[in-house]
Amino acid sequence: MGLLVVGSVAFDSVETPFGKVEEALGGSATFFSTSASYFTDVRLVAVVGEDFPEKHINFLKMRRIDLRGLERTKGKTFRWQGRYGFDLNDARTLRTELNVFENFRPKLPEEYKDTKVVFLANIDPDLQRDVLTQVSRPDIVAADTMNFWIEGKRDSLIETLKSVNILLINEAEARQLAGEANLVKAAKKISSFGPETLVIKRGEYGVLMFRGKSVFSAPAYPLESVFDPTGAGDTFAGGFMGYLSNVMDWTETSMRKAIVMGSVMASFNVEDFSMNRIRNLEYAEIEARYREFRRLSHFEDL
Repeated sequence: MGLLVVGSVAFDSVETPFGKVEEALGGSATFFSTSASYFTDVRLVAVVGEDFPEKHINFLKMRRIDLRGLERTKGKTFRWQGRYGFDLNDARTLRTELNVFENFRPKLPEEYKDTKVVFLANIDPDLQRDVLTQVSRPDIVAADTMNFWIEGKRDSLIETLKSVNILLINEAEARQLAGEANLVKAAKKISSFGPETLVIKRGEYGVLMFRGKSVFSAPAYPLESVFDPTGAGDTFAGGFMGYLSNVMDWTETSMRKAIVMGSVMASFNVEDFSMNRIRNLEYAEIEARYREFRRLSHFEDL
């Protein structure tokens, strides 16, 4: 059926205790699209500058990502620079250059407007709503957000959430958005804004999903080597939404499988810098790690 994502394509310069990269391919929509492309057809809407190299275009095409919505405009591509300490859950932002992304106004090609599954990556909530006015009748709308929008555009974000079925958000942001320290209370409050499903990303501590009265917890995959967590949340979202788009099933059982599939993709992502690990995965590797996740979480009834 296909999956539409609107977000950022960027260059990332990242330093961790285990190494660093300069001007690596990054951005929320890039990590998301690459991850989701293992499960479904992806339609990408984003903007890049004149300096965006053809090799990155070729890579995205190699992943069979539809780039008719990727706008190339005069100026420089969005850049982000960050540093992680040994606590890899938090990045210190050293530099952000929005460049062409600052004036980005998503325009959906006609062929995209009938897409049934929509993911609004981490962009201005005003733009997220504008995208939804361009889509005819989506079956499911999922969104991500961050502390910047929660602080600076809270009313606009809450307006957007009225049209969102699934919200993906990290633990600190869930508490901030709800104004609640307790995650269970925070989830209940956020659900009252609109999203019937709330997926809370907790880094190395896994994922919590709240859906009505149901709560599902999935662990993070235990890894011996973690090099770079940049894009892990977007990679998780790509696996999660990519799986759901593939099966077109929004039941509790399917959502739980999608959580684990997203966790599988995120676990691969952190094993190397940028998208080095997820760019050439074999699907057999994904299936094998999915089975490992099942064994990791399995226990017998009393």
